[in-house]
Amino acid sequence: MDQKILDGAKLRLMFLSAAQFLETNKETVNALNVFPVPDGDTGTNMSLTMLSAAREIKALNTNDLPSVVEALSKGALKGARGNSGVILSQLFRGFAKVLKYEHEVTTKKYADALTAGVETAYKAVMKPVEGTMLTVARVTAEEARRLAARISDFELFYEGLIDAAKDALDKTPEMLPVLKQAGVVDSGGMGLLYIMMGQARALDEDFDLEAPLEQLDLYIGSSASVSSAGIPAPEKIQEQPIEFLYCTEFFITNLYPYVRKEDIEKLKARLERIGDSIVVVGDEDLIKVHFHTNMPGKGLQLALRFGELTNIKIDNMKEQHKHVIEMETRAAASEPEKNLGLVSVSMGNGIASVFKDLNADYIIEGGQTMNPSIEDILNAVEKVNAREVFVLPNNSNIVLSAKQAAEISSKPVHVIPTKTIPQGLAALIAYNPESDLQANIDAMTNAIKQIKSGQVTYAVRDSQVDNLEIKKGNIMGITDGKISFVGEDIADVTKKLLDKMLEDGGEIVTIFYGSEASEDDNESIRAYLEEKYPDVDVELLSGGQPLYYYILSVE
Repeated sequence: MDQKILDGAKLRLMFLSAAQFLETNKETVNALNVFPVPDGDTGTNMSLTMLSAAREIKALNTNDLPSVVEALSKGALKGARGNSGVILSQLFRGFAKVLKYEHEVTTKKYADALTAGVETAYKAVMKPVEGTMLTVARVTAEEARRLAARISDFELFYEGLIDAAKDALDKTPEMLPVLKQAGVVDSGGMGLLYIMMGQARALDEDFDLEAPLEQLDLYIGSSASVSSAGIPAPEKIQEQPIEFLYCTEFFITNLYPYVRKEDIEKLKARLERIGDSIVVVGDEDLIKVHFHTNMPGKGLQLALRFGELTNIKIDNMKEQHKHVIEMETRAAASEPEKNLGLVSVSMGNGIASVFKDLNADYIIEGGQTMNPSIEDILNAVEKVNAREVFVLPNNSNIVLSAKQAAEISSKPVHVIPTKTIPQGLAALIAYNPESDLQANIDAMTNAIKQIKSGQVTYAVRDSQVDNLEIKKGNIMGITDGKISFVGEDIADVTKKLLDKMLEDGGEIVTIFYGSEASEDDNESIRAYLEEKYPDVDVELLSGGQPLYYYILSVE
């Protein structure tokens, strides 16, 4: 039976089916990311964007077509994550504009809507690149107009659209050499193909959507919990576990005669085995010690080997935490509005703490492993008690989301296009909330140009990138978005990467070590730098980030 008209009820089922089908196949999309890094997330970002749209659509109490497309556009925009998610939301935004006054849709009108979606998405991207999901969307829309001129049945129409999308997807490696070298098609394009395949399933009159809808309910319910957490929103802070409960401080005086300067470093190394946030400073007369631990008694025993202990202070940080939340909540309610505020994306408790210490008003937890949505960014901006707000995305895949959030925010938002954690750190150091808007824009923009960024992680699949043969499990050293070294040893790859980053000089090296980095590797890397580059200041900090053993900064 021909299906020549789509009403709101059918269109609703098509997009719900698409969300379910993409969620089921998102890992296939993730596996197509060019870089074989463990946070390849195109499929996840597109799926979370679709699930946000599905949540809005399912909440409707009507099948009115304008309401359906409005919910589609609104939900996708709120939940858009990463570049692929933002582009997808823009495709839906243009699509909805054409259909928002329609109550029934023909293939010709549908083709017009697809074309408008492509035009909107291309405008949203500053430098559109062919061979990406934009190409797949464009070619599909062009074919839709040709098909609509002779086909009125939507089932046949969608068969043609899917064939066109497959052909365009197969050609993406010829358009982008990096895809050809890696032996993959464009991941975003594949995500679009799965969306269309999911829509086509709902066009089949024999298709029973009940079982997939039950699964979709589970997906929609669980997706609400993956929204990026923020700091210092009180309801979020209270949920965060404290790894080390006791803040321990004391002085060591009357040091024993045999204590040398190198022994002080040994004390620091021993304390790092039982805690973090280690500070051990002093000389042969007096040593000050600060650290967080679950075994303060063990730390005191270690220190007693060096001398007498005074001014011992041990605080339960859980109790302190509650007090700080209460005080910040009261302060936020009474403080006058500032001229400027700043929101920063971060990953890992250590990095978040550093950013907070450097005057970030609000931290969005996310980044490499979970890109925050446009809604997450908007909510963070609203929580900052300031007339105008800076946003530091600190990830190339979040910049577009931040810019979209800036466009629709109720207050002026200025995105500083930081693409890495080190760039974000440099921008924060340059940020002065007491200075004026333009001076801060100039200072932060200039600061990120002075930074070299690096990451060390592992490969999740066999691949070939930039003529490097990469095997699953290999350690990869990445600098400024390019895989520079591949090896078997974490410390060895990190040292080679640092050598490359220091080729043209550098004065300060900052190393954030991740949750999986070993103490032996940390000390080996530090010792290597101090011996080979004695004039360079080296700072080794606990970042706590997952998946990335090290995040490196050279300035």
